[in-house]
Amino acid sequence: MAQPQEAKSCSKVPSNDAYFDTVQSRKKLPHHLQESLTGAFTRIPVSSFPDVPGGKVIEIEADASIADAVKILSECKIMSAPVRNPDAGTSLDWRDRYLGIVDYSAIILWVLENAELAALAISAGSATAAGVGAGAVGALGVLALGATGPIAVAGLTVAAVGAAVAGGMAADRVMGKDAPTAADSLGEDFYKVILQEEPFKSTTVRSIVKSFRWAPFLPVSTDSSMLTVLLLLSKYRLRSVPVIETGKPFIRNFITQSAVVQGLEQCKGRDWFDCISARPIYDFGLPFMSHNEVLSIRSDELILEAFKRMKDKQIGGLPVVEGPKRKIVGNISIRDIRYLLLNPGLFSSFRQLTVIDFMNTIASIAEEPGKVMPPITCKPDTLLGSVIRTLASKSVHRIYVVDGNEDEVIGVITLRDVISCFIFEPPNHFDDYFGFAVREMLNQ
Repeated sequence: MAQPQEAKSCSKVPSNDAYFDTVQSRKKLPHHLQESLTGAFTRIPVSSFPDVPGGKVIEIEADASIADAVKILSECKIMSAPVRNPDAGTSLDWRDRYLGIVDYSAIILWVLENAELAALAISAGSATAAGVGAGAVGALGVLALGATGPIAVAGLTVAAVGAAVAGGMAADRVMGKDAPTAADSLGEDFYKVILQEEPFKSTTVRSIVKSFRWAPFLPVSTDSSMLTVLLLLSKYRLRSVPVIETGKPFIRNFITQSAVVQGLEQCKGRDWFDCISARPIYDFGLPFMSHNEVLSIRSDELILEAFKRMKDKQIGGLPVVEGPKRKIVGNISIRDIRYLLLNPGLFSSFRQLTVIDFMNTIASIAEEPGKVMPPITCKPDTLLGSVIRTLASKSVHRIYVVDGNEDEVIGVITLRDVISCFIFEPPNHFDDYFGFAVREMLNQ
C-alpha cells in the first residue's frame, strides 16, 4: 500500500472528530496527525493497493452449486468472492458480468431458511427426507405455512409443502419456528434434507446471491482514493470492496478489511504508524461498545443457535463463554459453518450438537488434533500496534477484550474498528469522492 507522508509530530492535540456517534473518548488522538493521514489517503489512488495473492481475483460461477461455492471459499481460505454471470457473453459492462458477492453470511442465511422450512414440512408428518427435493416453494404454500423471509430457494417441492398443508398443519402452529427448534424437529434427518442431497447439491449461487446478503455489491474505480475504500470498509461496514477499471468488465482487485489491516502492519517503523500504534486501545475509545452490549454464546447452547444469532445480529463471530462471569473459552466464526457443510459425517447427532461439542469436533480434525484453539484476546490497556499485529499475523477478524483477572469478555475489536482509528470522513467527502461508487450502485 502506498505510504502517506511522514507526520512530523505526535503531540496530544484534542480532536473534535466523532467517527462513530457512540465514541466520545477519541479526544486524546492527535488531531493534526489524523487530518494529515486522512488527507494523504485521499491522494493515494486505489490502483496503488497491492493485488490479491496470485494477482487474480477468485470468482465463482453463478451456476455453481452451494456445495461448490463452500469448497472454493474453504480451499482458497477466503470469506467471500464475486459471482460471475455466465450469460454475460462479450458485454463490456461489469454490471452484466457480475451478479454480486457470495460469502459465508449468505450461506448461513440460506441454510437456516432451509432448516426452518424443511422442519415445517417434516413436523406435519406428511413429508420426509425422501420427499424433499430440488425446486421452489410455491408462493401459496408458503403463505399458508406462515413462513417469512426469502423463499425462492427454499428447496422444498410444491408437492411436499402441499402435503404438509393438506395434513392439517395450521399456520399459527408453525409460525415463529426458529433454527434450533427446526433442528430439534429434524434431528438426524437434517443432513439428509439440507446437505447430503437436495437442495444443497442443486441450488445455485445465482439463486441466493441477491436474496441472502448483508451488504451491496459496491465497487470503486482504480482512480478512486484509498480513503474511499477505507471508509467503505470501516464506517460504512462493507467487508470487501471490488475494484474495477471504467469501461472494462473485469474486477481488477478485491480489497478486504483483512488485507488493509495486514497492509497497515507492514507500515511498522514509519513515524505516523508508530505514533498511533504506540497508544493503548482505550485512547481510541476501543472497544466501541459497553460491557452489556457484547453478544456471546454459551458453550452448552446448540451450534445452530450460534449461527442464528450471527444471522440475526449481522455479525461475523461470537465469543464462547461459560459461567456467570462469562469467562471466554473459545470463539465461533461465521466461516465455521463450512465444517457443517463439508463434513456432515463428523456430526452424527446434530440434534444435540452443542457449541462445545462442535469446537471439540473441529479440534479433532485440525492441524493439531485434540487441541481446541484458544480464544484470541487482549486487555483494555493493550497497545493498538499489538492488536494490529495479532489480527494480521493470525489472519483473524476480531479480538476479544477481557478483564485482566477473570477473562470475562468486556468487548470486541474488529478489523473495521482498527481501520477507523487512522481516518475520519472529511466534510462533503461523500459528494466529492463517492460519486462514482454511488452512481454505479444506483445503476445496478
